[in-house]
Amino acid sequence: MRIPVSRRRFIAFVAVAAGLPLLLKAGGAQARLVSWQGTALGGPASIRLYHTDEMIAQRAISAALAELRRLEAIFSIYRGDSAISLLNRQGKLEQAPIDLINMLERALFLAKISDGAYDPTVQPLWNLYSSHFTAANSDPAGPSAKDIDKALTLVDWRQVEVDHASNRIAFARPGMGLTLNSGAQGYITDRVAEQLRAHGFDRMLVDMGEPRVFSAKPDGSAWRIGIANPADRTQTITSLDVVDKCISTSGGYGTILDKAGRFTHIFDTRTGGTAPAMFSVSVVADSGIAADGLSTAMLMVPVDKRQTVLKAGGGEQAIFVTPQGVVATVNA
Repeated sequence: MRIPVSRRRFIAFVAVAAGLPLLLKAGGAQARLVSWQGTALGGPASIRLYHTDEMIAQRAISAALAELRRLEAIFSIYRGDSAISLLNRQGKLEQAPIDLINMLERALFLAKISDGAYDPTVQPLWNLYSSHFTAANSDPAGPSAKDIDKALTLVDWRQVEVDHASNRIAFARPGMGLTLNSGAQGYITDRVAEQLRAHGFDRMLVDMGEPRVFSAKPDGSAWRIGIANPADRTQTITSLDVVDKCISTSGGYGTILDKAGRFTHIFDTRTGGTAPAMFSVSVVADSGIAADGLSTAMLMVPVDKRQTVLKAGGGEQAIFVTPQGVVATVNA
């Protein structure tokens, strides 16, 4: 299981378009939609707020973006100076940031309840597949079984040591590597939302890779979030009306590693193979950190364990989608 920066969660905001103008009058003033669009961990991100004073909204967004940049310096595996990059390069990290420890412990918890179907130490598999398919004249059948088996010896969430007394993180085996991209978006979404709430906002939609909505829209209606068809991301295959929830979607189609579309960026830690491309899972939960990670885990969890893992991980609902339609819905 692995989610690189380039993975997107292909969720369409059905009723939250830039064209939404005036939705509320408060004391004679009209509340307007104030939005920001940019990137978080290398992928598209956005914030949508409602307020009668655009300057107040912009100040809140500035504070939120400062928090985003702080967290990117911890979690981005594509920044050589980030905390997680230092950990992967050195095999250990002294005085690790508390945000990294918090997110890592969530990832290790998901690995435990999913029996390793979700495993944040899959970075060696990603390195292997990425190197293989970017090399000249690479074998379209993928890496050799020997190379996959070698990489798998470095994939084991139980070999990550966390010392709370000193905030030290270390790998038990040389060559191991960590990625938290399948959880950091949700964690960052929650932290950014906290900044906005501290500035007095409660009617908003925050998407740092995982969309999270607060309260209803100013007109009293729920936010409608559409889930895209894995084969055609412009097509909404189903939609949900949500208030005070986060929805996280994962699918192999986020990053296809080969021209034939046989290999994706989400790995099966039992075999070293990859998840199918045209298949996705969306998880609804109260927070980003609860939804994110779970959506990836649910891609690989056996059918008979889906409900158990969903409930233990704090999810409320999981929606499994193929190009033909919604194939299954699991409630905790």
